[in-house]
Amino acid sequence: MPVGLGMVPLGLAFGILLTQMGFAWFWAPIFSVVIYAGSMEFLALSLVTGGVGPLSAALYGLLVNFRHVFYALNYPLHVIRSRLARAYGIYALTDETYAIVSANPNQRFTGRQVIAIQIVLQCAWVGGGVLGALFGDAIPWKLEGMEFALTALFVVLLIESFLATRDVSLVLTAVVTAAVALLVSPGNMLMIAMLLYFAVLLARFYLPGLDRALQLRWRTGDERQEV
Repeated sequence: MPVGLGMVPLGLAFGILLTQMGFAWFWAPIFSVVIYAGSMEFLALSLVTGGVGPLSAALYGLLVNFRHVFYALNYPLHVIRSRLARAYGIYALTDETYAIVSANPNQRFTGRQVIAIQIVLQCAWVGGGVLGALFGDAIPWKLEGMEFALTALFVVLLIESFLATRDVSLVLTAVVTAAVALLVSPGNMLMIAMLLYFAVLLARFYLPGLDRALQLRWRTGDERQEV
């Protein structure tokens, strides 16, 4: 429930941004049900209004949510018996559900508990989006800066990811690939940067020696004292 409540404000921001960009309020639940991926939903608004083609949008979606492929490797889908429920479990796998269900490997969840967690979190997200859309549709003036919610979301994901790995080389790689993409094609910066970054990750995965050579761990004050 605390995680679900934490998703409501972000859903509100998404709903308000959606209506402020000219969409009718009912598009909020449509986006949240058809896509149901917080970061991709924010990005989808820009893709739709920017006239991005379906193939490019699909590639964006693959790159943004590719981490879910690795989530599935140790997500307890095997405890869900029903095929229909298992299909929903695959569809509703998000960062939040993965964090709850897979954060503690010693804790065992039943299939019903896994599905219940996913339903609660999706209801919180969709409900927040609908409320935000209705609220935003009723505001006679335009709220500036709501699109920054996507940037803020990615900043939070970056911080959480860095705290988990403490590998500064990953951050530096992102900066370098973004700079290269900006020089090559400013209009396609995001696509090129993500492809380059993905290529570096593949190289580090298949070449352990390269991965060890590139690692640059950030040590806390306590860790430096121990060393």
